Amino acid sequence: MSAVLNGIYIDGAWHAGHDVIEVINPATEALLAQVSVGDALAVKRAVGAASAAFGDWSKSTGRDRAALLRKIAQGVSEQREQLMHLQSSNNGKPLFEAAIDVDDVIATFEYYATVADDMDAGQDRAVTLPSDNFRARLRREPCGVVGLIVPWNFPMVTTAWKLAPALAAGCCVVLKPSEVTPLAELQLARIIAEAGVPAGVFNLVCGTGLDVGAPLAADPRVAKISFTGSNAVGVQVMQRAAETIKGVSLELGGKSSLLVLADADLDLAVELACGGGFFNAGQMCSATSRVLVADSLADEFLRRVQARAESIRVADPFADGVEMGALINRVQYQRVLGHIQRGIEDGARLLCGGKRPADLPKGFFIRPTVFTDVPLDSALWNEEIFGPVLCVRRFASEEDAIALANASEFGLVASVVSTHTETAERVANALQAGLVWINAPQVIFPQTAWGGYKQSSIGRELGPWGLATFQEIKHVISSN
Repeated sequence: MSAVLNGIYIDGAWHAGHDVIEVINPATEALLAQVSVGDALAVKRAVGAASAAFGDWSKSTGRDRAALLRKIAQGVSEQREQLMHLQSSNNGKPLFEAAIDVDDVIATFEYYATVADDMDAGQDRAVTLPSDNFRARLRREPCGVVGLIVPWNFPMVTTAWKLAPALAAGCCVVLKPSEVTPLAELQLARIIAEAGVPAGVFNLVCGTGLDVGAPLAADPRVAKISFTGSNAVGVQVMQRAAETIKGVSLELGGKSSLLVLADADLDLAVELACGGGFFNAGQMCSATSRVLVADSLADEFLRRVQARAESIRVADPFADGVEMGALINRVQYQRVLGHIQRGIEDGARLLCGGKRPADLPKGFFIRPTVFTDVPLDSALWNEEIFGPVLCVRRFASEEDAIALANASEFGLVASVVSTHTETAERVANALQAGLVWINAPQVIFPQTAWGGYKQSSIGRELGPWGLATFQEIKHVISSN
């Protein structure tokens, strides 16, 4: 048995926890590592360290914070291959997907370094008033100690999306990684420590939501909680945060649509549908798992998407030619299989997939799955599956497609496929989603916002909006 990894970093030092969790490779079901985890006492110590460090860190210059963010980006870049392998081993995703993740982390820290560089010049900006008897200035100040709670589907990526703007704003941080995928986050923490972050500015406590997440959300010294995960846990985070009236940002679920309009390029539509449904084995809040296809194209689209789904190579993340890896763990594997079975019982027609690949007796693998004729009241159509499952439905008119896409309690993303620019733009404008792609894969840039309508989120990440979520607005008005 390998040595237990310390899963607690507080006030510039690593500590052992009160208990140990096992980290499993989802592709082989083998033990990867043991990690010590914290509890409410560890959270209390971490928040205390962050509170003590906030006074000096909040007064640091934007240029100093930018320099630290660039060092973190450089450290991630130098360990790119190691971090890719950690991602694939712990998460089950193919190496090419892990590479995209690591590059996203680098880009996010570099972007917020650029943002931090400009913060000093923008501070104390004059505000035009309607009276000459007064003058006013605007300040943007860090909100304080922030708690960051991140999920398992994109290790390090969601951490970077929260951590980089929080540090750029001048906040001190307590990070809770997912207990399922802590390995890449632990290595990122080592990179941050080596970059020279002052003691107490960045703290990490591994552990469960009950032992670590709940006391972090409830601690009165924490000014803001930023959470990414399920809607059910998001409700619990809000309830805990409400006890001390702290700020909350939530990035939650989705049940997003890809609209294939009558003039679409079918080859492109099929690739975008499979990419939107099967990337990361469908374990994405942005998965476009509802595919709406114009009647005139539906038969040919179904034939092609079934053929493409059946051709996707599902294998170990390190295998040659692998296109899709494993689901994260046995719980998720069984949950997705349960959704598939209930969809069949609801009357949906299974075109392909729906079970384990015959050549993979171990690991949490499910073949890419395509359904059609899914009833509108089926859970398969309305609930987030978080697995490699596409549901294809025909539509008769543009208005019908928009109505079907918007008929959801979620509104995170959407995709439109059309060769007619004006039509595509009109449809994109009508969709109730925070981000819409037109004829494009699910590419995400740090400069654009991430978040959605309805129950998909509260607030936005990335871009200047991601920075603003960790800032307070102060106006100073003086008499002339």
